Amino acid sequence: MSERQITDIDAYMADLGRRARVASRVLARATTRQKNDALSAIADAIDRRRDAIAAANRIDLEQGAAKGLDAALLDRLELTEGRVDTMIEGLRQIATLPDPIGAITDLDYRPSGLQVGRMRVPLGVVGIIYESRPNVTADAAGLCLKSGNATLLRGGSEAFESNQAIAACIEQGLVEAGLPADGVQVVATTDRAAVGAMIAMPEFVDVIIPRGGKGLIERISRDARVPVIKHLDGICHVFIDAHADLDKAFDIAMNAKTQRYGTCNTMETLLVDESVAATILPRLAAGYREKGVELRGCARTREILPETIVATEADWDTEYLAPILAIRVVSGLDAAMDHIAAHGSAHTDAIVTEDYSRARRFLREVDSSSVMVNASTRFADGFEYGLGAEIGISTDKFHARGPVGLEGLSSVKFVVLGNGEVRT
Repeated sequence: MSERQITDIDAYMADLGRRARVASRVLARATTRQKNDALSAIADAIDRRRDAIAAANRIDLEQGAAKGLDAALLDRLELTEGRVDTMIEGLRQIATLPDPIGAITDLDYRPSGLQVGRMRVPLGVVGIIYESRPNVTADAAGLCLKSGNATLLRGGSEAFESNQAIAACIEQGLVEAGLPADGVQVVATTDRAAVGAMIAMPEFVDVIIPRGGKGLIERISRDARVPVIKHLDGICHVFIDAHADLDKAFDIAMNAKTQRYGTCNTMETLLVDESVAATILPRLAAGYREKGVELRGCARTREILPETIVATEADWDTEYLAPILAIRVVSGLDAAMDHIAAHGSAHTDAIVTEDYSRARRFLREVDSSSVMVNASTRFADGFEYGLGAEIGISTDKFHARGPVGLEGLSSVKFVVLGNGEVRT
């Protein structure tokens, strides 16, 4: 259906939802072989249709430039040959991952003679709302398909043509594998009302996953009538403890900030114990200066690094996604954890220390989705965690927390095996 034909958004979205619900029952019982065949067929279709995808992407890029999109947004929008290769490889990798659906765990006999366990099952219909990057269309479809879920995908208007070209490949792959084309549906309208309709259809959609800017995620979290898996900010911290190996601390603090600036697991605030601040901060400042990182510091930081810009209270609560770093000198482990509790976003926080007891306290008491000892926050990623791929990171405590991979896209139900037992 072309966008021009869609006049009633609510009716259109309800129709997509009904079809997704029907398809979800088929996908839930699909075999691992069927799902893997579909993933391979989608990858093959993308490979065959490179020219069509590139042509669609050029239209999006030209329209984006005409609308004044900045260079960073245009870069995220562009599908280079390498990015198409990565899409294809990602689908093939998902096909190699273990299928969690149908696995039964914790099966145990009860005194009644019954066996009680848990079976992993799909969530049902997953709605994904995302911006800019058209490769998300293939990534999200692949992960939801492997986990037995039907999917409704609503990409950003700036990537409309690219997303539709990729959607055609997904539909072809599903059909070739004998699975319903409605298993993955890409919304064919740029009307913002489609988002409002999708997040208000609990009868058709089981969970919403937003991927994009803070404004989008705040809107979805506020207005959704469907459960949401999301993270709002990535205000990540590294704390250099009094008992840190300062060579490790230097490497970790540099990598956590400068390996990539625009990611949610990049360090935004560096906390340094007062006993080592005068030793490590000048060395780090020189390293950051070479990388072009702007430093904003507390009063104690500025006593050591006078050239540092004064940090305001707002700096402790800011996700820069840029070469800017806030630095605070603290009076010990408790002060560092107090700062994280007050200003962190529950995403990823790390301590650098050689003291086992202090490391254990940090792991136990810092309430974030990833807590690290002697490692860069940049490792907070589904692939690095061995999940193979992720659809996003959740800072919620229910249903999924941390990188959301195949297991996060599934749930469990209790299964009970009996042999004629009755309750007395």
